[in-house]
Amino acid sequence: MATTTIQISKDLLEELKVRKMYDKESYEDIIRDLLEDTMELSEQTLANIRKSEEDIKAGRFKTLAEIEKRLKI
Repeated sequence: MATTTIQISKDLLEELKVRKMYDKESYEDIIRDLLEDTMELSEQTLANIRKSEEDIKAGRFKTLAEIEKRLKI
């Protein structure tokens, strides 16, 4: 992988450090996660969301309590 250097403020560096989920997580991974959060949803994802909304409106869902009872949790 080719590497490059970027300049960021100390404040931004501290913000990136706070976002690390584990000590060895790279800043590249953190930045990629942030970029993914801003990307548009795919057509398939949007279709899945619409179907889920329809299922909920039609009452085709289980509550957490129902699932816990079924799994005896």
